[in-house]
Amino acid sequence: MLIDSAAFATTAEGAHMITVFSTTDGSPSQRASGTYTGELWRDAPTTDEHGVTVGNVFFTPCARTHWHSHPGGQLLIIEHGEGFVGDRERATRVVAGDIVWTPPNVEHWHGATSERSMMHTAVTFGGVSWGDAVSDNQYAAGNEADPSRA
Repeated sequence: MLIDSAAFATTAEGAHMITVFSTTDGSPSQRASGTYTGELWRDAPTTDEHGVTVGNVFFTPCARTHWHSHPGGQLLIIEHGEGFVGDRERATRVVAGDIVWTPPNVEHWHGATSERSMMHTAVTFGGVSWGDAVSDNQYAAGNEADPSRA
């Protein structure tokens, strides 16, 4: 559920009250499988009526997604640790505080470095189309990406 300005209630005195929308049913994080290499944990994602999905993913060292794309693009907010985001041309090292935009239909992958975990919040527009696993050679090239950001 996305929050807009209508989400803030006003008291009889005109003061604004904070309103909290629960985006989960309280289920514990779950280990992800299928389209991932290594150990990943996901919180139950929330999807709105427009196909916008928001969720957190925790990657252990060396864990990564398979190649994939999103019809409407994807925004990643790196919350913790260090990792990579790669497309078919290169991989870029990312660290906590970075924000990554992947345009619609661009094949890409993301994951943790070989020595550090990473957690990101993913905002996905229009679903996902999964591809093959990222090869060990492709992942190794990511590990060589701009070590000065470490």
